[in-house]
Amino acid sequence: MTKKDIVFTIGLTILMGIIWIVGELVMGLWLAVVPKVHIFWAVGVAVLTLSISVAHSMMEDKHDDEEDAPTKYERKVRKRQEHKENKKKH
Repeated sequence: MTKKDIVFTIGLTILMGIIWIVGELVMGLWLAVVPKVHIFWAVGVAVLTLSISVAHSMMEDKHDDEEDAPTKYERKVRKRQEHKENKKKH
């Protein structure tokens, strides 16, 4: 799992948590709903979060598979060299 994937997953989780809380506040303060709706809301948010995360992961895997090994190697070597040069400058 790359740093980009971890940042995406954490960001998605925070966003969906905020959406869940806002939905709970709306249902608690303005909409009169039966208690089961709260359960369905929580399950729906969790399923949506997992679906988005899995779809993103599958797209990233497909992208990684399409990239050939020499190109990937050159990109990584170039990134390391740039990182070393940046360290020398500071």
